[in-house]
Amino acid sequence: MPKVPRLTAQEAEALLLAAGYVLARSRGSHRIYMRGQRRIVVPFHVGRTLHPKIAKQVVKASEMA
Repeated sequence: MPKVPRLTAQEAEALLLAAGYVLARSRGSHRIYMRGQRRIVVPFHVGRTLHPKIAKQVVKASEMA
């Protein structure tokens, strides 16, 4: 299984928006993206990379589009 790419929050946001997700709301440093009933929560800290589990969720969600 290939390694999950290291993503920043900005890169993850670009992938989700390109896959048809919309920014539903944000609370604190977390942004919630929705497409239908599917929800993805991305912690938005500028300059930090996302945890590999979150990056995997983002990549999987963007590929399902």
